[in-house]
Amino acid sequence: MGPVDDEPIPVTRTVDHGTAKLMPDVDRKRAWLLTVDGAPQSYVDLDEPTYLEFEYARRLGHVLDTVAEPGRPLDALHLGGGALTLPRYLAATRPGSRQDVVEADSGLLDLVVERLPVPAEAGIALHGADARAWLETAPAASADVLVADVFGGSRVPAHLTSAAYARQTARVLRADGVYLANLADAAPFAFLRSQLATFSTVFEELVLIAEPGVLRGRRFGNAVLVASHRPLDTATLMRRTASDAFPARVEHGDTLRVFMGDAKPVRDEDAVPSPEPPAGAFSIG
Repeated sequence: MGPVDDEPIPVTRTVDHGTAKLMPDVDRKRAWLLTVDGAPQSYVDLDEPTYLEFEYARRLGHVLDTVAEPGRPLDALHLGGGALTLPRYLAATRPGSRQDVVEADSGLLDLVVERLPVPAEAGIALHGADARAWLETAPAASADVLVADVFGGSRVPAHLTSAAYARQTARVLRADGVYLANLADAAPFAFLRSQLATFSTVFEELVLIAEPGVLRGRRFGNAVLVASHRPLDTATLMRRTASDAFPARVEHGDTLRVFMGDAKPVRDEDAVPSPEPPAGAFSIG
């Protein structure tokens, strides 16, 4: 079977960790939504890879746009592949970038490669492996950006939340590298606060980006954590996220330290997955 644009009908397949479904977007000719067990995982427009449908993906895109001068190629490591939305975005916005994508679900990778193929010249290498196991063997100081978007079902796996994991991300990043993670939580934010405390033991600069309603505790939702050793361009991030179609707040500095409160770093032996989303939080249909 060829790419999905040859046959614009839903495609359903059993993969390693559930049932994946690719559904065409009736409003965009070659755009597809990927779900796993009913939970949205990725949205890709094959004709317009810079189009980011999901709110959290748009915020990750804003960060990727501001970590270096426009158009400069980057060496990127993506933990979690989905339909390769952000690798495609980076290949389009920063041509010449070298990217590694690590996805534990090899069946899902096979589906994406078969039905939503990536151009050979995109510079994207795919690896079927556990994210942390692969990270621990990756060369030191080999990445400019590390993007973590790993969910087991709808939860971030416990082994990707600890201080030992955070140290591995710092080891693989270059001195001016930037870590980005898609997380999810709700008030009282025990998980988000613990992640801030954990990454503050390794990185000097932290930023949190989320929709105001989530930060006010009104609903469960995604939050983007950004960490680095160098100051981040928060002014530009604030302008871009505030003017986005889905406005968000950028928290950093003293405000973020107050938000973190007395949360403690997470040890491997104490690590737990991110909280289970309430029914219907991320599901569709």
